[in-house]
Amino acid sequence: MNLTHTIIAKELRSFFVSPVVYVIGAIFLAVVGLLSYQAVANASNQAIRLMQLQNTNAQLNLNEMIFRPLFQSMNLILMIILPLLTMRLFAEERKLRTFELLLTSPIGVNEIVSGKFLSVVIIYAGLLSLTALIPITLAAYATFDWNPIILGYLALLLQGALMLSIGLFASALTENQIIAAFLSFGLILGLWVFGALSTAFGDSTLGHILSYLSFTEHYERLIRGLLNVKDLVYYISGMAFMWFAAHQAIDAYRWK
Repeated sequence: MNLTHTIIAKELRSFFVSPVVYVIGAIFLAVVGLLSYQAVANASNQAIRLMQLQNTNAQLNLNEMIFRPLFQSMNLILMIILPLLTMRLFAEERKLRTFELLLTSPIGVNEIVSGKFLSVVIIYAGLLSLTALIPITLAAYATFDWNPIILGYLALLLQGALMLSIGLFASALTENQIIAAFLSFGLILGLWVFGALSTAFGDSTLGHILSYLSFTEHYERLIRGLLNVKDLVYYISGMAFMWFAAHQAIDAYRWK
């Protein structure tokens, strides 16, 4: 087991002995379950109305009626939930005064930052995998195209990982977990606002730059079932930049 795996194992143990991950997971799954139930109920009611009007079986696009709105709503949920998941990563270590011991151990900053980031991504991926029961269950009663759903889950994984990397950086800046959560939420909200501002600037150079910097356009393309290399590059480069920023923040703290 290398040093990064050691940090991952340590972080996973600390997550599962804390009630925070269970509370966050329960809230996330409950809200997603409620939204999916509402989407399925609306689609069912619309199918019944069409059958009454046409006197035949209604053919509905479930990908557009259920899954795409669900993925859009889950994105908003992640903006609120994930900063709570990352706020403790470094802030708690600083508050408990165990951060200095970690930095003076034989484990390098690269392994520390990578291990903490990967541990929280594993937690998130586990929660996300539980929501896959929704399309799996629905497939027993309806027919739909799986490709947009698979890309939608890829979008959720990349979107969540990007937000987690932002939270990692925010937690590296302070020992106060509440401040870390609000800072993370503020940075994520800022990226979302870039997408709204890009619409205001239209087809200008600044509009294109803001549109690319915002995750909105990249995420929307993926949940529509469109796989574009530049969207993957956006997420990977964004995570790499946030990893580097967190690394620099920890490295600067070590030399204080």
